Amino acid sequence: MDTSAATDGSAPDGAVVDGPAAARGRVALNRRRQRELYGSPLGDRVRRLTGALGITQARLARTLGVSPPMLSQLASARRVKIGDPAVLARLQLLDQRCAAAPPSGRAAVEALLDEVGRARLQWGAHDGQAARSTQPGVAVAPGPGPAGAALRAVAPPARLAAAAATLAPAFPELAEVLRQAARGAATATAPPRPHGPRREPRRHW
Repeated sequence: MDTSAATDGSAPDGAVVDGPAAARGRVALNRRRQRELYGSPLGDRVRRLTGALGITQARLARTLGVSPPMLSQLASARRVKIGDPAVLARLQLLDQRCAAAPPSGRAAVEALLDEVGRARLQWGAHDGQAARSTQPGVAVAPGPGPAGAALRAVAPPARLAAAAATLAPAFPELAEVLRQAARGAATATAPPRPHGPRREPRRHW
């Protein structure tokens, strides 16, 4: 009787063995998917931000508006996607602010975290971008903001539209957000319309 263990991840009777090797394989696959979606694995971005700001992962989670266990799952690639577009937008905003002007000193770090954490990202009905207000509950008019840009930074408009079509049956609200972000690319590059009074054509009597 052959009692040797299978080396292909399956038991001799065909049952799948969910061992450490299989778990490592899933994590590696999830990291590749995060790189495709967000440009880099989320664990790398989380470590870069916590290191640059000198904060804990729990403090970063509170700023982004996600629970510490959820951020831990995203950073360890046990979970692939950020489900809330506002969380992704805050992560992108914090990345941009740290890259442009890294805060110096604890007071500056806390001020930046407070600003990003209080930001309320609201999706515009037409241009697919988010307007930002630092006061909770304040409605702001649609306009340029980081949320639509954050989505377009990780995927071109065609992929956003394809993702919207895939999500539409089960998640129509998220699908609409993606469609608006895809349309926002065209809006962002459209030439401005001329201002001023419209001139009436000269009439000849």
